[in-house]
Amino acid sequence: MKHLIPEFDALKRRYPPGSESSLVTPCLHRIQDDRGYIADDDIAALAEYLGVHRVQVEEVVAHYSMFRRKPIGEHHVQVCRNVSCSMRGAEGVIDHLCKRLGVQPGQTTADGRFTLGTVECLGSCGTAPVVMVGEAYHENMDTARLDALIEELRK
Repeated sequence: MKHLIPEFDALKRRYPPGSESSLVTPCLHRIQDDRGYIADDDIAALAEYLGVHRVQVEEVVAHYSMFRRKPIGEHHVQVCRNVSCSMRGAEGVIDHLCKRLGVQPGQTTADGRFTLGTVECLGSCGTAPVVMVGEAYHENMDTARLDALIEELRK
């Protein structure tokens, strides 16, 4: 994390004094962008840098599902499982991906290529069920579209 301090210093200058706790979330985003996940030593170092209690940083990491505590695969496949997606087949999408990839949600394939996850809402209810790979949405998913997507990602 030390190499990110100049970026954090620049960000800190944009906030009024005493707003250090407001920097937790943007700094965590940058750490995750850099490392791919947030390690225990990142949490400790960020708390020390900002002068906040470690638990304040841990609470943010625990609360927001976008923050990861362990490395993920090359392709992070997330399936929305909120009401709209569930009513339009999200559970079947999850089951199909579990069988196709040989993992359960929260796991990474043995080759490190895919990590499967679920999320509560991707905000695309009108095109449910939705799968997000990285930052890209794949909407109106069914088994044929899932198979094509996985094959494309394997190339």
